Amino acid sequence: MFEQKRIKEAEDGVREYLQEGKLFRLKIIDNNILETYRKNAEESLKTADFLFRNAMPPLWVVVCSYYSMFYVASAVLYSLGYKSGEKTPHKITADALVVFVRGKLKNRLIEDYEDAMGEALDLAGTKADELVFAFDQERKKRSAFQYEMTESVKRGKAQTSLDRAKSFVFELDKLVKP
Repeated sequence: MFEQKRIKEAEDGVREYLQEGKLFRLKIIDNNILETYRKNAEESLKTADFLFRNAMPPLWVVVCSYYSMFYVASAVLYSLGYKSGEKTPHKITADALVVFVRGKLKNRLIEDYEDAMGEALDLAGTKADELVFAFDQERKKRSAFQYEMTESVKRGKAQTSLDRAKSFVFELDKLVKP
């Protein structure tokens, strides 16, 4: 799912973001900010679902689905003591997910699957990679969707975005520390 090249790119990026102050370590976690991220994720996902069910423009299903993922990812990172700055927060969040969250997500999924067969470790690793990869893909798709796709392709892509967002928000919200 994730190529070593992408993981290395994320690690290098996060190191650079921290040095440049584009990603910073928090001294205090403000629960109001944390809950705002979670609320924004939930509202964005509900909006995407509403738009899809009511055959509204697929572009906005994709955009709202992506933002639900972005907000819950931001909540997880915030609960771990990290916050992106004002410039390029989407790329910073994508890279920080790869570096800081992939392993935690894998461990949490292993706990969920501990009663399953011996393949749980591989399955959990694959699922963790799929979830973080989905965020990366949706970030890229949102840009392409807004500028490059025909209407006939957009509805199917919107369904994929909504499905990915539901899974992503559900799983990552479990990682948010109160």
